[in-house]
Amino acid sequence: MSGAAYLRYFPYDEPYSHQQEAMRRIETALTDGADILFEGATGTGKTLAALAPALEHARDTDKTVVITTNVHQQMRQFRREASAIADSEELRAVVFRGKSSMCHIDVGYEECQALRETTRELVDTEQELAELESEQAALLDGTEAGDTATADARATVMDGIEELTEQVTDLEEQSTCGYYYRNLTADTSGFFQWLYADVRTPEEIYEYAGERGFCGYELLKEGVEGVDLVVCNYHHLLDPVIREQFFRWLGRDPEDVIAVFDEAHNIESAARDHARRTLAEPTFARALDELDGVDDARAESAFNVLETFHGALQQAYETTLGPGERATVDENWTDLGIDNNDRRDALTLAFLRAYTGPGYETELEQAVELGRELDSRYERAYKRGETSTRRECPTLSAAEFVADWLTESADGGTYPVVSVRREQRGDTDDGRADGKLVADGAHTADRHPDTGDVYGRAELYTCIPSRVTASLFDELHASVLMSATLRPFAVTEDVLGLDDPETMTYGPQFPKDRRRTYAVDGPALFASKRDDRQVQQSITQTLEDVVRSTPGNTLAFFPSYSEAARYHERVTAGTRYLDEAGTSARELRESFTDDENGVLFTSLWGTLGEGVSYDGDDARTVVVVGVPYPHLDDRTNAVQDAYEAAFGDGETSQEDAGWRYAVEIPTVRKTRQALGRVVRSPEDFGARILLDARYTERATIEMPEYAVRGAFPAEERAEMVDIDPEKLRYGLLNFYRELDAYDGDPPQLV
Repeated sequence: MSGAAYLRYFPYDEPYSHQQEAMRRIETALTDGADILFEGATGTGKTLAALAPALEHARDTDKTVVITTNVHQQMRQFRREASAIADSEELRAVVFRGKSSMCHIDVGYEECQALRETTRELVDTEQELAELESEQAALLDGTEAGDTATADARATVMDGIEELTEQVTDLEEQSTCGYYYRNLTADTSGFFQWLYADVRTPEEIYEYAGERGFCGYELLKEGVEGVDLVVCNYHHLLDPVIREQFFRWLGRDPEDVIAVFDEAHNIESAARDHARRTLAEPTFARALDELDGVDDARAESAFNVLETFHGALQQAYETTLGPGERATVDENWTDLGIDNNDRRDALTLAFLRAYTGPGYETELEQAVELGRELDSRYERAYKRGETSTRRECPTLSAAEFVADWLTESADGGTYPVVSVRREQRGDTDDGRADGKLVADGAHTADRHPDTGDVYGRAELYTCIPSRVTASLFDELHASVLMSATLRPFAVTEDVLGLDDPETMTYGPQFPKDRRRTYAVDGPALFASKRDDRQVQQSITQTLEDVVRSTPGNTLAFFPSYSEAARYHERVTAGTRYLDEAGTSARELRESFTDDENGVLFTSLWGTLGEGVSYDGDDARTVVVVGVPYPHLDDRTNAVQDAYEAAFGDGETSQEDAGWRYAVEIPTVRKTRQALGRVVRSPEDFGARILLDARYTERATIEMPEYAVRGAFPAEERAEMVDIDPEKLRYGLLNFYRELDAYDGDPPQLV
């Protein structure tokens, strides 16, 4: 083992024994081109266990390793690991982030594309002009000597110079990007020498490039080809359009890429986010305004089909919203149920009933064709400097979306949704047309944005992530999906569309006597019981016992922010911190971790429950209050139904399969992630508390239909200690006293 070639990429002392085994197995799987599901508890060293063999295999086979996450803190950690590797081994690595955070002139994607093309055209034309001027100078001597042929050639060159000079003048009057211009015309070798001297952060790249007048983002795109390692966000791989461009920048085909996904339990929800397609009602209004002014035979057909769909969208939400419901609509999107089990959805039916014309398929084809032509026209106008911004084409957006809706909304695994929201002051959503709101069905943008009108949005929501991910995993050479909460592996395989992956599991590697997991046999915190006074008193008392018995900070996770706020008001022990809207999560976390007797109240489904480290004294005890099932809205039910249809079999009822895949397993994974916020190193210690009777062994016997203990891995169940609420404080006191954790005398229990 000591001679394994991939250990050159392990920058620290001898790996743990479990890391050595993991690296050996990953090396074998990569050689076979297999995917790997790698579950490792906190502190198992998953990142380096995956990176070391991946980098070695990539070097041997001329491939590139991409490590990706959806957690910013993890991206920073990956950069530090890559930098440590580069200190002792040659490694060309870059950290990639989206254009919006690295643009010095703050323009959108379409404008950036147009600016790039015009700028490159200008530079190319200037180079051609310089070449002709050089050629003209060389011909001048022959012309002065009376050589007729040379004089004729020079005259031709002079004509070309005149033509190119006019083109340069014209291009200089158009919209270009000065930063990108310097990329193309200045010496950038110094930038790349600096870039690859270490593993630079996106912030460092932005600052270094900006100071020298360069666009660092475009330099990365052009210089990333042939690197050994790329650190990036999920969207570079999960978004099909971005992925295609990303691989082109790498100079790699998908089969030449090894992808390492961190926090891979999040791929399921992230893939849905990248697959969803939406179009808000005001875009239809802007499209109709646009078509009003187009002199083209296809405009009438496009107007007819889009106006009909727009009206159907309005009808769909107007008939669903009751008078009382309409008054409660706020600035957040609220889903309305339009799906039907036995026929097409309400929006499609409203469209089909209202449509009149030669055929909506034909008219949609004409609308798409016209939209593409208009879009090209807008791009040319921007590049020529005729407009100060790159105008988007709402006709194209609306026509393509309607075509997708009518084709795909009835597909199994696709959930059609209509949502509504209320316009707010300063709103920057696509509910704006030329600075004014359009939400009343008219195609004239004459409504003021402060009127507070309700308007709608149509959405195609993909329930089964494998529609996005299966093709990705098929195309890659191999992938490593790692997380502390990937099990059950069979469910991960099904949901993501993985084909017979290698699986490996490594549990907690730290001393067992430095952690304790309690399942508190208190009230079962069903949603129907949350307002019960006795339940609230019991939970409050137990939380106060926990805070007073903990030698340091306590993390308290709840099923929702409203429940977190409830107990933030009720609990009196410790210094209380509440995670709520309008509060910076980073600043809240820093204030909490600077405390010595704080208790942080937050939702398990928020941003502080995973991917955030609370090391050492940052947090000693973590409590999960209740079984934090997500809100079971129509969207969640649609996912559940899709999973039932896809994964139910003869042995497990479809209802059980849908519930397990869509609700129970994601909830238990979130709970396990929360428990992993404490005990982050071999020297660390802490207690994890599950505060709900449904976690206990008793529940598996007396109320098996509600018990969740069996959804945890066997080795985690084995560590759970069932305890009565009134005895929990004594258990915590004894545990922490054995570790000599109290600064002075232990707290007095009364």
